Amino acid sequence: MLTLSSQLNTYLIIGAILFGFGVFGLIRRPSLIGMLIAAELVLSGASINFMAFNHFLAPDPTVGQIITLFIMAIAAAEAAIAMSIVVAVYRNYKSIETEDLAELNG
Repeated sequence: MLTLSSQLNTYLIIGAILFGFGVFGLIRRPSLIGMLIAAELVLSGASINFMAFNHFLAPDPTVGQIITLFIMAIAAAEAAIAMSIVVAVYRNYKSIETEDLAELNG
Protein backbone atom coordinates (compact mmCIF):
# COMPACT_ATOMS: atom_id res chain seq x y z
CA MET A 1 0.00 0.00 0.00
CA LEU A 2 1.31 3.43 -0.95
CA THR A 3 1.29 6.05 1.74
CA LEU A 4 1.10 9.78 1.18
CA SER A 5 4.83 10.25 1.79
CA SER A 6 5.91 7.67 -0.77
CA GLN A 7 4.63 9.42 -3.88
CA LEU A 8 6.61 11.83 -6.03
CA ASN A 9 3.56 13.99 -6.72
CA THR A 10 3.18 14.85 -3.05
CA TYR A 11 6.67 16.31 -2.85
CA LEU A 12 6.32 18.12 -6.16
CA ILE A 13 3.08 19.73 -5.04
CA ILE A 14 4.64 20.84 -1.75
CA GLY A 15 7.65 22.25 -3.62
CA ALA A 16 5.38 24.04 -6.10
CA ILE A 17 3.32 25.54 -3.28
CA LEU A 18 6.45 26.82 -1.53
CA PHE A 19 7.76 28.20 -4.83
CA GLY A 20 4.42 29.86 -5.56
CA PHE A 21 4.24 31.43 -2.08
CA GLY A 22 7.76 32.71 -2.58
CA VAL A 23 7.01 34.30 -5.95
CA PHE A 24 3.79 35.80 -4.57
CA GLY A 25 5.74 37.18 -1.60
CA LEU A 26 8.38 38.71 -3.86
CA ILE A 27 5.67 40.49 -5.82
CA ARG A 28 3.45 41.59 -2.93
CA ARG A 29 5.81 42.36 -0.01
CA PRO A 30 6.64 46.05 0.39
CA SER A 31 9.59 45.55 2.73
CA LEU A 32 13.03 44.22 1.96
CA ILE A 33 12.89 41.72 4.84
CA GLY A 34 9.65 40.23 3.49
CA MET A 35 11.22 39.95 0.06
CA LEU A 36 14.22 38.18 1.57
CA ILE A 37 11.99 35.65 3.33
CA ALA A 38 10.05 35.10 0.10
CA ALA A 39 13.30 34.47 -1.80
CA GLU A 40 14.19 31.84 0.80
CA LEU A 41 10.82 30.17 0.16
CA VAL A 42 11.62 30.04 -3.57
CA LEU A 43 14.95 28.36 -2.85
CA SER A 44 13.30 25.93 -0.41
CA GLY A 45 10.73 24.92 -3.01
CA ALA A 46 13.48 24.27 -5.54
CA SER A 47 15.43 22.22 -2.97
CA ILE A 48 12.42 20.04 -2.19
CA ASN A 49 11.93 19.35 -5.89
CA PHE A 50 15.59 18.40 -6.33
CA MET A 51 15.44 16.05 -3.37
CA ALA A 52 12.18 14.47 -4.57
CA PHE A 53 13.54 13.83 -8.04
CA ASN A 54 16.74 12.50 -6.48
CA HIS A 55 14.87 10.09 -4.22
CA PHE A 56 12.42 8.74 -6.77
CA LEU A 57 14.12 8.98 -10.18
CA ALA A 58 17.91 9.36 -10.00
CA PRO A 59 20.14 6.31 -10.22
CA ASP A 60 22.87 8.07 -8.17
CA PRO A 61 21.48 9.17 -4.79
CA THR A 62 24.16 11.78 -4.13
CA VAL A 63 23.47 14.13 -7.04
CA GLY A 64 20.28 15.68 -5.65
CA GLN A 65 21.77 15.92 -2.19
CA ILE A 66 24.83 17.76 -3.47
CA ILE A 67 22.69 20.17 -5.47
CA THR A 68 20.48 20.78 -2.43
CA LEU A 69 23.52 21.47 -0.24
CA PHE A 70 24.77 23.88 -2.90
CA ILE A 71 21.37 25.64 -2.89
CA MET A 72 21.51 25.88 0.91
CA ALA A 73 24.98 27.45 0.74
CA ILE A 74 23.78 29.95 -1.84
CA ALA A 75 20.75 30.76 0.32
CA ALA A 76 22.95 31.39 3.36
CA ALA A 77 25.30 33.65 1.40
CA GLU A 78 22.34 35.45 -0.16
CA ALA A 79 20.76 36.02 3.26
CA ALA A 80 24.00 37.41 4.72
CA ILE A 81 24.60 39.78 1.80
CA ALA A 82 20.96 40.87 1.67
CA MET A 83 20.87 41.59 5.41
CA SER A 84 24.01 43.72 5.14
CA ILE A 85 22.40 45.65 2.28
CA VAL A 86 19.20 46.08 4.31
CA VAL A 87 21.20 47.43 7.27
CA ALA A 88 23.06 49.87 4.99
CA VAL A 89 19.80 51.05 3.38
CA TYR A 90 18.18 51.51 6.79
CA ARG A 91 21.12 53.58 8.01
CA ASN A 92 20.85 55.93 5.04
CA TYR A 93 17.07 56.14 4.53
CA LYS A 94 15.64 55.14 7.96
CA SER A 95 13.25 52.78 6.18
CA ILE A 96 13.29 49.35 4.58
CA GLU A 97 10.13 49.84 2.54
CA THR A 98 10.79 49.51 -1.18
CA GLU A 99 8.55 52.46 -2.04
CA ASP A 100 10.73 54.78 0.06
CA LEU A 101 13.79 53.79 -1.96
CA ALA A 102 12.58 55.23 -5.28
CA GLU A 103 15.55 57.58 -5.57
CA LEU A 104 17.90 54.60 -5.85
CA ASN A 105 16.84 54.17 -9.49
CA GLY A 106 19.87 54.64 -11.73
